[in-house]
Amino acid sequence: MPPSPPLQLVALLLLSLLLRSATAAEYTVGDGPWDTGTNYATWSDKHAFLAGDILVFQYVRSQHNVLQVTEATYRSCDTGGGGVAGVIKSYDTGYDRVQLTEPNATYWFICDFPGHCLGGMRLAVKVAAAAAGGGGGGEGARRPAASPCIRRPPAARGGANGRRGG
Repeated sequence: MPPSPPLQLVALLLLSLLLRSATAAEYTVGDGPWDTGTNYATWSDKHAFLAGDILVFQYVRSQHNVLQVTEATYRSCDTGGGGVAGVIKSYDTGYDRVQLTEPNATYWFICDFPGHCLGGMRLAVKVAAAAAGGGGGGEGARRPAASPCIRRPPAARGGANGRRGG
């Protein structure tokens, strides 16, 4: 017996939710250029980042850079004399895409130009585990929780022992 139209509609809705959540979300950091005029703590607090999501840093290369750093370096804004202490990765293209690959982790970013980090040009991003199938949904939206499994009653499967009658 084919499924009823309401059941088909529910199945289609669940499928569309799963497909939408399987695509990583892309976030332009600060919703504009990476610069000293943005409150990055406020910006990151309004988003729900998931593993697989991508941060895009846009900036003028001659005026800024992006360093992924340890928490200690983020808090101190001190990369040492050579600019390498606590630095995990450096970016300097002016258009840097950083994928958040680690679930249940915090990523720390700063600008290492003199005075910029201490002036607020730093970003901490808390990443939750990704939904089944990959990264997240749209910007600012909480991703839907995994949907419960839909089970058919034993009678619909052909009896209590799972075999079809006959």
